[in-house]
Amino acid sequence: MPPSLRPGLTLAEWLARLEQLHPSSIELGLDRVNRVKEALGLTPAFPLILVGGTNGKGSTCAYLEAILGAAGYKTGLYTSPHLLCYNERVRIAGRETSDAELVAAFEKIDTARGNTSLTYFEFGTLGAMLQFIDAGVDVVILEVGLGGRLDAVNAFDADVAIVSSVDLDHMEYLGDTREQIGFEKAGIYRTARPAICADLNPPASLLEHARRIGADLRCIERDFSAQREGDHWIYRGADATRNVLPLPAMVGAYQLRNAAGALAALDALQHRLPVSEAAIHAGLASAQVPGRFQRIARAPEVILDVAHNPEAARALAATLREQPVAGRTLAVVGMLADKDAAGVFAALAGEIDAWWACTPDSPRARDATALAVELRTHAPGVPVSVQPDVNTALAKARNAAREGDRILVFGSFYTVAAVLNHAASHPWI
Repeated sequence: MPPSLRPGLTLAEWLARLEQLHPSSIELGLDRVNRVKEALGLTPAFPLILVGGTNGKGSTCAYLEAILGAAGYKTGLYTSPHLLCYNERVRIAGRETSDAELVAAFEKIDTARGNTSLTYFEFGTLGAMLQFIDAGVDVVILEVGLGGRLDAVNAFDADVAIVSSVDLDHMEYLGDTREQIGFEKAGIYRTARPAICADLNPPASLLEHARRIGADLRCIERDFSAQREGDHWIYRGADATRNVLPLPAMVGAYQLRNAAGALAALDALQHRLPVSEAAIHAGLASAQVPGRFQRIARAPEVILDVAHNPEAARALAATLREQPVAGRTLAVVGMLADKDAAGVFAALAGEIDAWWACTPDSPRARDATALAVELRTHAPGVPVSVQPDVNTALAKARNAAREGDRILVFGSFYTVAAVLNHAASHPWI
């Protein structure tokens, strides 16, 4: 039997130990997590919403949490990864969980797991569910970590499952085509239960899997839709049409698809969790996710975005075009080595007037010099500077900025987190 993690560890010590417990940081599969789930007796009685997808998961979860919270429900929300601290991953009634609550959950899991080795994410998923059950929440929203079919959150059966989008990312685990990845994403759907798809062009594999298992598939532009009308938008669903909805607080035309997917899920749960028009309006207007086209400074304007794959980069490029500036757009970019930098730069090259490549603080980071070589291929003639780290690159970009310019910092959660951490102790923000 592996040595048990000792009670009395701090959260930081627990997280450090959890990174060492399993031979690999990622190992997809449900056998281990199901064994420990059963040992813990985790049988949630509340409605459960699973949210998967290549991009848009975090925003969709935020809309659900905000709307359900505004309707008076006690919500549980589990997301990943975090930006600044692990506690961000588990929220109860809109509040981040405490170190003590996380540690107590980890201690229970460690006692129950016996010989079963769990990954960091599996430990976290079970720990979140333990806290939600102990807190007596009314509804839980779980964000898929990777893929869907074999992700730890899929050990729990969704009352409603959402796939926000399907595109190329994590191909070493999920396959290198949209069809392969679509099948993995569709694995969170359940027989005879509502299955929401907010992708405008869903892969045939997703549609076929939903048909084969008999899921109640509801697709955007077929069963529900989002249409912007000036300063508001209209949602049309199978059971309701909602006119004059406020535009989401989060910026970007694609946010209407994310919001529509959330509303379609709430429509499917209306018999158990009815929400008022007022709650929908309040939730749409207040939902925010750090690192999604987040403005943190002006003069020059500094925007943070975690976009790190081609689909997210295309959406980011569209948002930059929707929000033009008088001057130039300068970009600070840091990416991980396993990401499709070529696809990202191809999507954004036409929107950027100068680049600062940097190396994020991660063992998985792509070196800034290699990133610059890729950049010069896709943005010939555009200035590219190489800097050792994110905040040095941002300082150089700020020094180069003129009146009317804006600075975009993007490419990874690590890149955005570095700026937010730095900003917490520097007054220029």
